[in-house]
Amino acid sequence: QVQLVESGGGLVQAGGSLRLSCAASGSIFSINDMGWYRQAPGKQRELVAVMSRGGWTNYADSVKGRFTISRDNAKNTVYLQMNNLKPEDTAVYYCNAKIISRALLPAVPYWGQGTQVTVSS
Repeated sequence: QVQLVESGGGLVQAGGSLRLSCAASGSIFSINDMGWYRQAPGKQRELVAVMSRGGWTNYADSVKGRFTISRDNAKNTVYLQMNNLKPEDTAVYYCNAKIISRALLPAVPYWGQGTQVTVSS
């Protein structure tokens, strides 16, 4: 069984920083893309950042220059370094990963339970 566990959320003041972590565990053969989404109250879930296993990245325009995604493939972990946080960044942040299990079934997207990030003005 595969699961994703996020950590690192919290309450910070505008201009502050947080580092989110997401560790995948279980019967994993390979992880393709890993990334972060967020959902604020009353809004649609949106892509924040994604990174392929080989290092390709994509960021939402709203976070470019402030957030940095990284991966440690040996640990099946993805990180999101968030700097210069703004109140508009307040949301539940969800880890997402496309995972091939050791049963070698087609890759399936998995989601973490989410971690709350709150940025005060």
